Order: sequence, then structure tokens, then C-alpha cells
Amino acid sequence: MKISEMQQLLSKLNFKSKFNIKKISKELGYTRPTFQKYLNKLKEDNIISKISISINPDIRPNLKFVLIEIKSNPKEPYLVDKLLKLPQLRSLDGVFGEFSLNAFFVFKNQEEFSLILKEIDKIMASSHFKKYQILETINIYKTNGIRLSGLKTKNLNLDETDYSILEILQEEQSIKTLSTYEIRDIMKKVCEKDISQSTIHNRIKNLEVNKIILNYAMNFKPKEIGFEGKFFLRTKPKDPSKYEELALKLEKIPEITDLYRIGEEYGLLAVVRVKKIGEYGSFIRNLYLSEEIEDTFTNFVLDELKPYTNFILF
Repeated sequence: MKISEMQQLLSKLNFKSKFNIKKISKELGYTRPTFQKYLNKLKEDNIISKISISINPDIRPNLKFVLIEIKSNPKEPYLVDKLLKLPQLRSLDGVFGEFSLNAFFVFKNQEEFSLILKEIDKIMASSHFKKYQILETINIYKTNGIRLSGLKTKNLNLDETDYSILEILQEEQSIKTLSTYEIRDIMKKVCEKDISQSTIHNRIKNLEVNKIILNYAMNFKPKEIGFEGKFFLRTKPKDPSKYEELALKLEKIPEITDLYRIGEEYGLLAVVRVKKIGEYGSFIRNLYLSEEIEDTFTNFVLDELKPYTNFILF
């Protein structure tokens, strides 16, 4: 398939509820068997991996998003291997700069964060430099291309059943969405919970309606579908009292797929995606046209070590 065809196909596989393959196939002008053949081929070529979900970080208790910057030695690849085994890891990138690894984690609560941090401390104790720093997010404005400002969510307190369903939908699907029967079977085998299909169906609908599940999307390798550049951009406004105002403007920019407020001098951290590396220069020049930005700091991603992700294509 051409890159443009892959982008068109994957852009259709991004919904607020489970995919309707028959409808998507028709919109793309494919028969259902042809559409499935293309998906299977993309899977075989390691361009796509599985369907996942984006979870609203503003749930009770709040999800905890943490960036850990790590200084490593090229001769210690075991660090990467050990980090990749941590299930809370969402992305791991080799970057150009003082710190050579950026590891992004999502924890479901403070207790899980404290527990995994001990594991990370053990991993880093065996490293050459033993140098790393933790950046905790204060606010999240955008995740996987989804703008969070203005989203009205109820103050739902999720229980362990909800969390089990979310974890299964995020981690256990293939290139086909799981049925409630399959979810029930996984919960019985893995979580040792015997939940009825109707209960699972109602729980999922409740999570969708209340915008806890933000979308269903196919995980893909960005470079394979024409997105060659990934950058970590930190921004410092001229007026520190305007962080919120600036963030609400930045979240509208499609190239910014993720946007966080952090407790640093450069208090806005963004993940920026561009189709061509050279487009990042134009992106930065346009950013400064707003005259609200005093300074920026960029880390260029050399290698996406956890390659599969998803975001809204542009």
C-alpha cells in the first residue's frame, strides 16, 4: 500500500466507540475481505500491532503521567530491555541531549507509582552514570492527539472491575476488537473475576459515555506511515501567569499530539510529530509568531524504542 493509503485507512480506525468494520470498509471503497486482507498485511509487515484505547487521565483517582529522563551508556542496552518489561511504560525514546533516554509512564495511582519507582531505582543502580530525573505532570491538555480541555466528565470513582476492563481493552486486543464474551473469558482466567457479559457491556458503555474511554485506535509505527520526526518541546511563556492561556492555544495545533504542564522553568512539555524532519523548523518559527513565547528547548528523538503508538493523523 502507498503511504497515503495507509494513512487514510488508519485515520478511519480511530473511533469513540468500537469499530464498525463493515461501515469503514464501505467508506474506503473496499469489500470487507479486502479490508481485512490489508489489515493482515500491515500486521505481517510490522506496521501495525493491535487496537488499543486512550484513557482519560482525569478519572478518580487521577492517572499519574511521569516522564523519566535517563543518562545512559550505549554499551548498556540491558537498561532498555529492563525498562521495556515494565507494563506501565507507554513510550521509550532515544533522544539527543544530556539525557539519552526519555521514558514516559502512566500509573493508575500514587501507590503503583511508588512501587514501580523502586524497580526503576534498582535498574538505574546498575547503570554506568546512575543519573536520571523525574518530571511529574501537573496538568494534561492533550493525549494521543485528543484535546482534553472542555471535555465534561462526571466524577466517577472507578472500581477494580472498571480498571480490569480498561486494562484489557488497552493491552489485550489484536487487530480485531474484543467481544464482551472474550473480555469475560480473559477476566475469568487472568483476573479471576466471573463477570457477566451484560455487566461488561454496560460497564464499557458507561466508560464511553462518560468519556473515560476517549477513543479506540490502531497502534502503528509512525515512521512506516510517513511521520518521520518526533520531538520533545519545552516552552517558556513571556508571562508566567499565562501558562494556561498558552496551553489552550498550543493544544489546537495538530502537530502537537501530547501536551503537559510540568513543574519546571520551561513549564509546558509537548510531543511534536512532523512528516518530514525539515518541517520542524517551520513549526518552531510559526510558534514564535504568537509573541507569547520567551524561549523553547527541544530534544530530537533519534529512535522510538517502544515503536508502536497511536495518535490522530493529520
